[in-house]
Amino acid sequence: MKRSLAMLLALVMLLALCACGEPTPPPAVDESEPAPAQTEPAPEETEPAPEETAEPEEEAAPEEPEEIIVTDMIGREVALVPGSYTRVVCIGAGALRMYSYIGDVNLLCGVEDIDNASLAERPKMFDAVARPYVLAYGETFETLPSCGVGGPQAQAAEAERILACNPDIVISEYEDVEKEDALQEQLGVPVITLKAGPGGVFDENFAGSMRLLGQIFQNEEKAEELIAYVEAQRAEIQSRTADIPEEEKPAVYICGLGNWGTTNHLMTAQNYVSFNVDNVKNVVTGLEAPGIQAIEEELFVALGEEMDIIIIDAAAVKNIKPLYAEDPTLFDSCKAWQDGQVYLEMAYNAYYTNYEIALINTWYIAKVVYPDRFADIDMTEKTNEVTQAFYGLDLAEEIFAAPSSFGGYQQIDTETFFK
Repeated sequence: MKRSLAMLLALVMLLALCACGEPTPPPAVDESEPAPAQTEPAPEETEPAPEETAEPEEEAAPEEPEEIIVTDMIGREVALVPGSYTRVVCIGAGALRMYSYIGDVNLLCGVEDIDNASLAERPKMFDAVARPYVLAYGETFETLPSCGVGGPQAQAAEAERILACNPDIVISEYEDVEKEDALQEQLGVPVITLKAGPGGVFDENFAGSMRLLGQIFQNEEKAEELIAYVEAQRAEIQSRTADIPEEEKPAVYICGLGNWGTTNHLMTAQNYVSFNVDNVKNVVTGLEAPGIQAIEEELFVALGEEMDIIIIDAAAVKNIKPLYAEDPTLFDSCKAWQDGQVYLEMAYNAYYTNYEIALINTWYIAKVVYPDRFADIDMTEKTNEVTQAFYGLDLAEEIFAAPSSFGGYQQIDTETFFK
């Protein structure tokens, strides 16, 4: 009996234990409520990995400039290192002017006396003429020692004065191979010769000189920009005048062109470059030689009736004025003088060619001869545009203010101008 009761109690306890182990059913879910967001288990914390220290990269050593061989504008082969020069001297007619278009004037260590207006004793024959490179950089030139006298009478470089300036390169306009070789040997530094040509600013020698300077002083971009600008100016002028029939072109006489400083109403050229670019009919033809030259007084008088327009270069005014005072009938044979068709261009030859003024003159002549086709051209604006291209400066006001500019481009009053 007791044994049966014990077994019954054991069975009841076993059933109770089983009932406690059954899972509790989940509560009913309201599907209209959003489900609770699930929480991601927190990541196990780990020790941070030690940062890797990058090895410093070795800086590449700057490349040493390499020596190259260039051929200068008179065919000389010269060894040099582009971009390495910090002390520059320019000698000879036009060299400093051309350098100033491309090079840094702050690298100059000497200047010829003719370009240093602060000196009491110096050649002064061009002081009244506007030389834009002097207008732009004259204050710098005045701070520099002399590398020679310069001027039209200086036919050779002054080696001792150049050596005293201690240049590391010389830019020259003495176009003599033997003399340039001898000077280079004496100085012990590269002597690079530039060159002008009969086409002036439009000549291939001008473009070649600009490219050579750009290469030497690592300013190729400026050189190419300037060359392209000049060519674009030429192309625009020619595009405006190319279709003018020959029979509709006025006959034009140019006079007063400079030739070693001597000029007057007889000094002319039958192949005047600006006339060629402008498609202008030149009244002077059939001369034996090209270039600037004086014609006979008899020929000047004979051509007078054919002269529809006269262009006088401002450089000649100082010489024509006393001739006119002595003989007021000087221009009476000239149709253009009688009709008042006489115009003044800016002097462009002063210690060789002012290339920027030669370009501006080309625009002015085209405007005078073909006024309808160039009515939109204002000469002050064009002058500043050109000097901006060459120097990055507006120089019209200074150019027109020069004594030998007589106020700038103008139609001359033939009754009063030379009185």
